[in-house]
Amino acid sequence: MSAAPGAPGLSLTWCSSDKEMVGCTLGASRLWFTIGGGIVNEVYYPRIDLPQIRDLGFLVGDGAGFWVEVKRLWQHSVELAAPGAPAVRLVHRHERFELALRITPCENRDVLLIEVSLSGDEALKPYALLAPHLGGTGRGNEAEVAAYRGRRVLWAQQGPFGLAMAAVTAQQQDAFGRASAGIVGASDGWQDFARNGALTWEYDRAGPGNVALIGELPRLAVLGLGFGSSQESAATLALTALSEPFEMSWERQLISWTSWHTPCAHDVFCAGLPSECAEQVRISTMVLRVHQDQTFPGAMVASLSVPWGNTSEERPGYHLVWPRDLVESAGALFAVGALQEARNTLRYLQATQHADGHWSQNQWLGGKSYWEGLQLDETAFPVLLAVALDTRNALEGTEVRDTIQRALSFLVRNGPVTQQDRWEEDAGLNTFTLAVCISALVAGAPYLPPAGRDLALAIADYWNARLENWTAVGEDGPLARRYGVPGYYVRVAPAQALLSGVNPDEVLPIRNQRIDPRLPAGAQVGVDFLQLVRFGLRRAEDPLIVATVKVVDALLKVDTPSGPVWHRYNEDGYGEHDDGSAYDGTGCGRGWPLLTGERGHYELCLGRDPLPYLLAMTRMASAGGMLPEQVWDSAPIPARGLKPGRPTGAAMPLVWAHAEYLKLAASRKLGRPFDRPESVWRRYGGQRPPLTRVFWTEEAPASALPESCALTLALRTPATVRWGVDGWQDVREQSTSANPLGLHVLDIDAQRLRAGRAIDFTYRTGTGWAGKDFRVQVVPPAPRSD
Repeated sequence: MSAAPGAPGLSLTWCSSDKEMVGCTLGASRLWFTIGGGIVNEVYYPRIDLPQIRDLGFLVGDGAGFWVEVKRLWQHSVELAAPGAPAVRLVHRHERFELALRITPCENRDVLLIEVSLSGDEALKPYALLAPHLGGTGRGNEAEVAAYRGRRVLWAQQGPFGLAMAAVTAQQQDAFGRASAGIVGASDGWQDFARNGALTWEYDRAGPGNVALIGELPRLAVLGLGFGSSQESAATLALTALSEPFEMSWERQLISWTSWHTPCAHDVFCAGLPSECAEQVRISTMVLRVHQDQTFPGAMVASLSVPWGNTSEERPGYHLVWPRDLVESAGALFAVGALQEARNTLRYLQATQHADGHWSQNQWLGGKSYWEGLQLDETAFPVLLAVALDTRNALEGTEVRDTIQRALSFLVRNGPVTQQDRWEEDAGLNTFTLAVCISALVAGAPYLPPAGRDLALAIADYWNARLENWTAVGEDGPLARRYGVPGYYVRVAPAQALLSGVNPDEVLPIRNQRIDPRLPAGAQVGVDFLQLVRFGLRRAEDPLIVATVKVVDALLKVDTPSGPVWHRYNEDGYGEHDDGSAYDGTGCGRGWPLLTGERGHYELCLGRDPLPYLLAMTRMASAGGMLPEQVWDSAPIPARGLKPGRPTGAAMPLVWAHAEYLKLAASRKLGRPFDRPESVWRRYGGQRPPLTRVFWTEEAPASALPESCALTLALRTPATVRWGVDGWQDVREQSTSANPLGLHVLDIDAQRLRAGRAIDFTYRTGTGWAGKDFRVQVVPPAPRSD
């Protein structure tokens, strides 16, 4: 045995989301893979949660000094075998040859099949070049050119993860000729060609380290790349898959996906769409289904890609489940009629809900938490999914009352302040989060016992009535003066706004800049407020909504050759640096196609046709129809492949963006937002409700009570409340009452008190007195802004 020389400690990572690498993402029932630069960039094995190769590419050479790595030609075409079917034909063209690849997963095995056909100069041969990343990393991989049960295979192993690549001729005989295993950057096949112009090294094994395998092929062959718990099990799967003609696997894939698409409703809302949008609808539907896991049905990772994955060794990337992204995606599947898939998502969410009612910030497919942040909208969204399915009589026996009750209990006990906004950055009061939470309380209320239902609706009304007090500034805000508007919603209001309204001068951190610019909250705006319109809490023509649109268009909108796009918020640092180098923890925020879709929903609510926004998103997609997380919105940088309105190195595809595209298409057909909860629209109709009751909770204490409003204390544990007025006069003690939502409530008789009076109170729980006194000041009724 000859071992390849090299540096075992060397480690690279996969580059699935490099802007020059990803063309489209495909998949099957059990195996997902990405295509870019005309090669397979990444294979994602859902049982393991992580991508298992960096890439699988091809060299073409004559053995006499001429050689080409086809992905660097950038002269290739990408074509799906059928609309919305994840089987692809790639053709690389060179003046001396044409290399055609057909790629499909094996239907019943964890195997990727590739038919390789080289035409042109007869002196040329193709070579398969594979870079394993078993366990999601380049570290510790071992590679070998081996004989397995009399068959020639190229395989690799790392701990409990194994892969094997086999090849056969049209007669199903072994196809690999010369082959070698090497250490990347030292003794791998690419280095051999770069130094010697041919495959001259034939090392039997390499590693542990960052390894690569190369094998010589005849001009017509079929590759099978198998994955398993060992290299032997992977080889068994690969060889089994190669024992039938490639054409049979190819046809099964097309029939299976065509059959799945047939009952879907996307053709209904494709009517009247330009052909390019109708095609994108089918691709986006495919992307969502591809991302659904099969070991854990209903689970979906946020993206098969790793943002800027060629620059770091971050293993999870977006290969995690975010409840928000998951529900947004399930809602899109619901929109196209894929009810079983949406129902599976709800059942998965039920299985991964924590005992106290919330969901993790994100988690592995199996449910194990990863990041531990708390985002209230991620607890509210599953409620909306459950209600939406029930409204369509699509639960099929799934009981949701306990799920909803626990989620709403968590919201009222912990809201309205969230530890993180939807961009996972700042704590405080956020319009998007509040819109989703209020909607969940209203939509979920009918599933609660009567006392819980009444409390959920009362808290929803209270949060909705106070929303502008907590999240908006008036004409004294710095951006109001600059843009001539009477006020606007801020990006995130610090929690102190609960007591005294938004202080426009309080600094709100921006955590993805190299140096925090220390902008005050009043100087930061985002696009989150549009959710208030989408979910029916405010009218599209509401003066404060219109004013904020003016501000965000001035600060966040960029017109690109593909169409308009918006940044998340001003001074955002999540994106490439100005010179085009990759985001490295800091950078410069870029435009998000997802937000173009959200703006399209707002325009629909104004009575306008959102088609321009669908077209813009379509044109921002890659050549294979993948919608990116971000597009470049500055001057072109050809050396880095960055063009205005085209994908950057951020995640691609972003599943949430594809879901938004589908929902916008469905909403256009309906004439209203597809995901607007009907119960919310019936209750509010886009109008801010009057303030009739104030809630004081330990998480959200109130300091003021407008005249004629009721006051309710809502505590986490049973308590005896001692209260009086105007400095502890007329003191009395009363006990709280338990509510099904996990709060213990007491209504204080305060409606008779006039402005200038005050309510003083404290309380005793099982652990003793609170240790301090609290005061709520009675104030004149607040003037209505609408």
